[in-house]
Amino acid sequence: MHIAEIALSLLVVVIIVVSLLSNVVVLICFLYNTEIRKQVPGLFILNLTFCNLLLTSSNMPLTVVGLVSKGHPGGQGFCQFIGFLDTFLTTNSMLSMAALSIDRWVAVVFPLSYHSRIRHRDAVLAVTYAWVHSLAFSIVAACLSWVGYHQPYASCTLCNVRASAVKTGFAVYTLALHSLTFLLVLVVLCVTYLKVLKVARFHCKRIDVITMQTLVLLVDIHPSVRQRCLEEQRKRRRRATRKISTFIGTFVVCFTPYVLTRVVELFVVVPISPYWGVLCKTLAYSKAACDPFVYSLLRHQYRKTCGDIINRFLKRGSRHVSGHRQENGRSNKPGNSGKSQHDEKRKKTGMRVEKWRVNSCVLCELMFTLQCDSE
Repeated sequence: MHIAEIALSLLVVVIIVVSLLSNVVVLICFLYNTEIRKQVPGLFILNLTFCNLLLTSSNMPLTVVGLVSKGHPGGQGFCQFIGFLDTFLTTNSMLSMAALSIDRWVAVVFPLSYHSRIRHRDAVLAVTYAWVHSLAFSIVAACLSWVGYHQPYASCTLCNVRASAVKTGFAVYTLALHSLTFLLVLVVLCVTYLKVLKVARFHCKRIDVITMQTLVLLVDIHPSVRQRCLEEQRKRRRRATRKISTFIGTFVVCFTPYVLTRVVELFVVVPISPYWGVLCKTLAYSKAACDPFVYSLLRHQYRKTCGDIINRFLKRGSRHVSGHRQENGRSNKPGNSGKSQHDEKRKKTGMRVEKWRVNSCVLCELMFTLQCDSE
C-alpha cells in the first residue's frame, strides 16, 4: 500500500471510532434525560444520530476494506444495498440539519410563540418528509442500477460507470439530487442561522448598553470587576459568531468537496484521482463525527446529563466499596470523626459564602431584564 492510502485508511478508522463513541453518548443522553426527550429538537437529533450510527457501521468500514484490498467489497447485490444506504443516510442527515436550523430560528426569532409554532406533530411531519425525500432518490438510483462500487471513492455509492448507456439521465438525476439536498440545505442553513446571528447581535448590543449604564452608575465598583464586565461583553459577541460559523462551516467543509467533485465528474472525461476521491468521501464521513459535538454534546443540557450519568456510576461504585469495607470490619476511628465533622462544617460555610457572592456582571444582566420588562 502507498503511504497516502495508509494515511487515508487510518483517518477513516479514527472517524469511525469517534463517530461511534460520540453518537452512542448522544443516544444514551437522549434515553437517560426525560427533558431532552420532551423537547421538539430531540426528535431531529435522534433521527440525525440514527443516520450517523448506521452510516458509520455500514459504509465506512467497507471504504477501509476497499482501500486495503483495492477491490470490490462483497458481492454485487450487497454493494448495491450499501450504495442505497449511502444515498439514503446522507440525504436524510442533511435534511435533519435543515430541520434543526429552522427550529432554532423559530426559537430565537419568535421565542414567545415557539411552542405554538413548533409542536411534536410538526416535528414528526418534518422527519417523515425527510424519510420520504431520501427514500425516493435512493429507490430510483437502486432501481435504475445507478449504485455500485466506485473505484475513485473506494466505496459503494452512486456510480456513473453503470449508467454509460444513459449518461444524460444519470446526469439529470445527480444534479437534481444535489440541488434538492445539498444546495437546498445550504440555503436553509445560511438564511436561518444568519437571521439568528442578527437577532443575537441585536440583543448583545442592548445588553452592552445596559452594562455600560450600570458601570457608570456604580462609581465605587472595583476596576477588576469593571474589566471583567467589559471582557464578558467581548466574549458574548464572539460566542454568537463562533456558534453560527460552526454550524455552517462544518457543513460546507465536509460536504462541498464531495458534491462539487461528483458534479464535475459528470462533465469531465479525465478520471478523478483516487486519492482526491477518497479524501472527499472521508470529509463527507467526518460530518457524522462532528454532528454530535456541533448539535448536542457541547450544549449545557447534554454536558450536565453526561455528568449526571458519570456521577451515578461513580456513586454506585463508591457504595459498593464502602459496603465491602464495612463487611471487612473497617470503621473510622473516634478521633477522625470530629475532624471529619469539622471539615464538613468548613465545606458548608464555604458553600454559603460562594452562594452569596454576587457577580456584578450578573447584576447588569438583571437590570437589562428589568428594563425589558418595564418596556
